[in-house]
Amino acid sequence: MTGGDTWRAHVLTLFPEMFPGPLALSLAGRALERGIWSCETTDLRDFGLGRHRAVDDTPFGGGAGMVMRADVVDAALETIPADDGRPVLYPTPRGRRLGQDDIRRYRDAGGVVVLCGRFEGVDERVLDARGIEEVCLGDFVLSGGEIAAIALLDACVRLLPGVMGSDESGIEESFSDGLLEYPHYTRPAVWQGREVPDILLSGNHAAIAAWRREQSEAATRARRPDLWAAYDARHAASSAQGAASAKH
Repeated sequence: MTGGDTWRAHVLTLFPEMFPGPLALSLAGRALERGIWSCETTDLRDFGLGRHRAVDDTPFGGGAGMVMRADVVDAALETIPADDGRPVLYPTPRGRRLGQDDIRRYRDAGGVVVLCGRFEGVDERVLDARGIEEVCLGDFVLSGGEIAAIALLDACVRLLPGVMGSDESGIEESFSDGLLEYPHYTRPAVWQGREVPDILLSGNHAAIAAWRREQSEAATRARRPDLWAAYDARHAASSAQGAASAKH
């Protein structure tokens, strides 16, 4: 994605009035007004069948709930250009867990198409036929894909050039290098008897950077052992590679 391009989001949903929603406010909203990104919606109900514009039906094999029909979803997707390189995403608890690397990839793709499911989900056949990427925000269930789509779009938009006030904001934050972010402090220096760590008032930028690194590593080890294991493995592999290169 080049600096002058508009990053394009397209959401397929039964509730188009939910968009841009909170994305019209704050950083994302200002970026939307400036044309840094755009948000289009397609109402899946427009492709519903019969007098009641049905978009779902009972699941084969029985069970509770309803399933969104493959033919309805496919007809809606057919109206969106498929040759522009934008990934088509489907937020679902069955999906692969999203990470910051994924968000950067979507940012660099020039935009995304997000299919928002409802009920028990979408007929598997259209997901397979269209090569739709199933993604998951976490190990919990939402009422539909819209809230997940808003979160996903916000994560992408904030990384677009010109959206955040400081480029460092996107570099020194959680997951940027595989670690959780260090703690932050501001005025007053003493609040309810709690003092800001002395190192942050020292003016020694090298010492502050080292302290922040230690804090990030400690928080990651304690709170996200999965992230720490991956981070530790990468550093071990890098160290081994460096040692091997030094022998030549």
